[in-house]
Amino acid sequence: MREVRRFMKVYTQTMLAPVVTTLLFLAVFTLALGQFRPDVHGVPFSEFLAPGLVMMAIAQNAFANTSSSIMIAKVQGNIVDTLMPPFTPGELVFGIAMGGVTRGIFVGLAVTIAMSIVVGFQITNFGLILYHAFAASLMLALLGVIAGIWAEKFDHMAAVTNFVITPLAFLSGTFYSIERLPEFGQTLAHFNPFFYMIDGFRSGFIGHADITPWVGMTVMACVDIVLWIACTRMFKSGYKLKP
Repeated sequence: MREVRRFMKVYTQTMLAPVVTTLLFLAVFTLALGQFRPDVHGVPFSEFLAPGLVMMAIAQNAFANTSSSIMIAKVQGNIVDTLMPPFTPGELVFGIAMGGVTRGIFVGLAVTIAMSIVVGFQITNFGLILYHAFAASLMLALLGVIAGIWAEKFDHMAAVTNFVITPLAFLSGTFYSIERLPEFGQTLAHFNPFFYMIDGFRSGFIGHADITPWVGMTVMACVDIVLWIACTRMFKSGYKLKP
């Protein structure tokens, strides 16, 4: 509840701003390339692009929520308020991560509603959409926890965002199908967990995936489990949290 109230108090920054930014992405790519791009997997380019942009907004905001929460608490010196109550490491991870998941899902829902005015979304598998929205927001929320604990100043956080999160998001097939890449590029894409969350989420709308859906679901589940264990151990050991 604390994490949810924290981002809801500044909803213009945490929810409305991502909606505007994502709509600008859609407008720029559609106006610049849409009329020159043929259909992708049998759907117009705008319908192919929109789910990828929604997932990118979900991921970025889930990461931003948890990483900023921990980083600000460390800088202001009130991280002790989080560590002092008799919560287990697993309960701390759950509380902070679910705050990030909530923001990611809220932003994704808001972006989808706003985009539906100009893009004709066609849902083919609602279960895939829900699964990948939750799994992806959880993955980025947990990555945000790890980044927030590791970072010692805002420059470190900016480095993680600029050199890890953003490149992985942009090179994951958000704006294109990896089938257009050379064989070596397709192989590299399969090592990018962001590819699986975007491909699975998009397939729930357009009915086509670049990889078998159950493979993507398994990869996302495994990554989330590994990240959850890592976050729990960091809280348990007090890594960069306790003197």
